[in-house]
Amino acid sequence: MNPHALLYYLNILVMGSQKLTQTQKLTQKLSPQQILLIKLLEIPTMKLETRITDEIESNPTLEAGESPENDDDFYNDDTHNDDENSQDDDIDINEEEQNDNEQYDSIDDIDDFMKDDDDDDASYKYAANNSSPDDKVYEAPISNETSFQDSLIEQLGFRQLDEKKYKIGTYIIGNLDDSGYLSRPLSGIADDLLFNMNIDASEDEIRDVLKVIQDFDPAGVGATDLQECLLIQLQRIMEDDPDDNCLNAITIIKNYFEEFTKKHYDKIESRTGLSSQEFRDALNLILSLNPKPGGYSSSLSSNSNYIIPDFTIVNNAGDLELSLNYRNSPDLRVSKYYVNQLKAYEKMKSNKEIKEATAYLKNKIDSAKSFIDALRQRKDTLYVTMKAIMDYQRDFFLTGDETKLKPMILKDIAKIVGLDISTISRVASSKYVQTSFGTFQLKYFFSEALINSDGEEVSTREVKKILKDCIAAEDKSNPLTDEQLTDILKDKGYNIARRTTAKYREQLGIPVARLRKEK
Repeated sequence: MNPHALLYYLNILVMGSQKLTQTQKLTQKLSPQQILLIKLLEIPTMKLETRITDEIESNPTLEAGESPENDDDFYNDDTHNDDENSQDDDIDINEEEQNDNEQYDSIDDIDDFMKDDDDDDASYKYAANNSSPDDKVYEAPISNETSFQDSLIEQLGFRQLDEKKYKIGTYIIGNLDDSGYLSRPLSGIADDLLFNMNIDASEDEIRDVLKVIQDFDPAGVGATDLQECLLIQLQRIMEDDPDDNCLNAITIIKNYFEEFTKKHYDKIESRTGLSSQEFRDALNLILSLNPKPGGYSSSLSSNSNYIIPDFTIVNNAGDLELSLNYRNSPDLRVSKYYVNQLKAYEKMKSNKEIKEATAYLKNKIDSAKSFIDALRQRKDTLYVTMKAIMDYQRDFFLTGDETKLKPMILKDIAKIVGLDISTISRVASSKYVQTSFGTFQLKYFFSEALINSDGEEVSTREVKKILKDCIAAEDKSNPLTDEQLTDILKDKGYNIARRTTAKYREQLGIPVARLRKEK
């Protein structure tokens, strides 16, 4: 065979044996600056100062400037701009020094690095420029949330108990763990009552009082273990809305609790004789229960008694004025000392140590500028988002009437401000706005829509307000049940299910009818 022909044939074989594959991947990676902004957006005002302090301590090139003597001037636009310009002058590099810096080859041009975008990257004065003209300051109200144990003792006071049983009840409540369980044996409780409080109580007496406490809200409190906790909740549901699904769930927890904890679902399904759908429904009901009815007590106790609002809205003769709360935040700037140090290193003869020191300083200054810029972006994002919420719910902020609230979801605000829904969610999380008629969490203003009898969209807040008013005006000796409340809402044009009424009542923190009854 001709050598050329042979070579051609071999090339054909090689090409035929090779597989040509082409894959396309679309990935989105967040930049460090975006990640920093996301983290800062989630921080409320009361924690922002701590975050800034931590950053200053970890980055020597970032420093806090002196706050102006006059707070009013501090929030004045002209003062703000003057301070920024003066601070920018501090870090400008003159022309002669720029020429010298061209000798440094291993690091990007230092002048390009130190050049500010516009005029305030390196000396951002962290202050809000949107205070009302008269600079009114409103004190944030004190949160009056009751502790978990106080709530239970309050419910205990509504029961008709003699002095001995009341003392036993208070002692039991005091011995509940963070999950709301009574993990101590009744014999130990009896011994403590005798020696510490001089109360001679049998285990049966203690058990009777414990049964009373297990009827309190939240459902499941006072249980001795998880199984009992779940059964109490299921029995509560059975009393309010009996159905086969709840009955099946009770059977599973009562008779097959060990299998349930080990997730042997196939075994439970076969032994109970339930259909696949019946078992799934019962399982979903069980999984919706609260395994730690006292779990929120620690969060309540850890919260500060004071709420520091992130925003303030003032009604000035029909004009709503929005301002951000940055009074406790220090002014930030890049340290002039380290800028000069960086310039000094640049003039020195290059060696390994000098290059490392220069790269380190440049990295720290870059980090400081990024942090300052992220704070500015945070301020802008918070402001435009709250401004959109204020404009959307204008009628409410003018009157304070809950029925004026419009249905509003995260998507509505995201569309207005041109930001991602996740960004709006981060802004709304743990943020508060102060008005002349109270301080509200931003989540308060987001609600789904309901269609009334006239075909109009109304906020669920409006329904909750009517529900709250009805319960406030009810006969306390014969309080309204969820079914009766549902009928009242239907008469007013709100066609909702009894289960939905119960959900709204629970969200309002209002107990069931039997716990509201007063003799």
